[in-house]
Amino acid sequence: MSAKPVLLIVDDEAGILEVVGRFARRTGFDVLSCNGGREALATLAQTKADLALVDVRMPDIGGLDVLRAIGTLNPSCQVVLMTGYATVESAVEAVKLGARDYLAKPLNFRRLEQLLGDVREQVERRRSVLEIESELTKRLEFCGMIGRGPAMQEIFDLLGRLAPHARTALIMGETGTGKELVAHAFHRLGPRRDRRFVTVNCSAVVETLFESELFGHVRGAFTGATQNKAGLFELADGGTLFLDEIGELQAPVQAKLLRALELGEVNRIGSLQPRHVDVHVIAATNRNLPAEVAAGRFRSDLYYRLNIIHLTLPPLGARREDIPYLIAAFVKDCAGRLGKTLVGVSAAAERRLTSAAWPGNVRQLRNVIERACIMADGDLITERELTTSLDEVLTQARTLGSSSADTLTGALGDSMLLSALEREQIVRALGRTKGNKKEAARLLGLSRRALYRRLDRFALLDTVTRRRSDSLPA
Repeated sequence: MSAKPVLLIVDDEAGILEVVGRFARRTGFDVLSCNGGREALATLAQTKADLALVDVRMPDIGGLDVLRAIGTLNPSCQVVLMTGYATVESAVEAVKLGARDYLAKPLNFRRLEQLLGDVREQVERRRSVLEIESELTKRLEFCGMIGRGPAMQEIFDLLGRLAPHARTALIMGETGTGKELVAHAFHRLGPRRDRRFVTVNCSAVVETLFESELFGHVRGAFTGATQNKAGLFELADGGTLFLDEIGELQAPVQAKLLRALELGEVNRIGSLQPRHVDVHVIAATNRNLPAEVAAGRFRSDLYYRLNIIHLTLPPLGARREDIPYLIAAFVKDCAGRLGKTLVGVSAAAERRLTSAAWPGNVRQLRNVIERACIMADGDLITERELTTSLDEVLTQARTLGSSSADTLTGALGDSMLLSALEREQIVRALGRTKGNKKEAARLLGLSRRALYRRLDRFALLDTVTRRRSDSLPA
């Protein structure tokens, strides 16, 4: 990034360009001079400026038209109009169009100095913020994930405590929230970190071949089985098997998966000889598995077998405090791969990114940043590079907001359904333990403090008190 902010001066008077340019350089700016609106537009198409001083009356293209163009070409550039024909009406129109200020000629250089100083401090402050965010992002990283807020810090804490002991775990959350990263964290933090981590996407394998993929087959077991083949369970023996989108499994495979989990044995298709496997299984889904169980689409015994350790990842909309740090990480990663000097996003761009709906969660944010990085040609990503992508995000959010929320897909962005699911699981755990919060927290894989926070959030504290009172002998 340039050490100095950039000032663009646009005026058809050579004397103004020379005097103001010399003054601005002494106050700490790099200066670009254009002797008309047409030249200014050509320059803005190639170079980013932090501030533009634009004359209102010029023979080719007027200052108000240049102001409008800057709003499109470089939204983060602040514009100050200059004129020798100042009127209240023109000043009001300029402000309405987005001008920062309106200076009358001959220029008051004391006022200009103050204006330049304010802009310079603002630019330097933004750069300082970006540097701090980038440095803090490194410290907030946990197994490839980034989270400063309480939701993700709690996830990180649970991973650190549970991973060394987890043989099976269930990760739930909308598409794009980072379930696979959590699965990798379970593996990296556990005792099998040096063994294989095998991934299978349950929604991507053809149903008729799925059993063969998981458990293998022997030669001649079916048409096309020309040789013996080990399944993914055998491949992952001694390590970890990650079953992504497990909610898509069909009933026959669910039954055989349950047997493999409970007995530690698999039978290749066409063989009666069981094979022992020692595999840690991490499963993930964006579906509401309790609802799938109730509807008869998912086996309850398999659900409870997987649900020994359970984590629910929050949607991005529920952890907006993490967005600036995610942005910093994605920009740094993408800029490095593209060989660009990008260091972050403008303040206006960050505001838009932070307030967007993000139905596709962290994955969608990363994709938007990557697209913006490709389009950006300066040190900062501005609103201009984000406009198309964010318009698509807004359209998607509106479209999906009107659809039914019967699954927890990332496209739905339905955090209310996730909350309802979490509340339901807490109520069930409390019922099984007759209101014993310590035991319920153990069943849920939570700390007691984390359980208390959820009880308070879901207004369940009174329910717990009544349940414990009802269980006392008369």
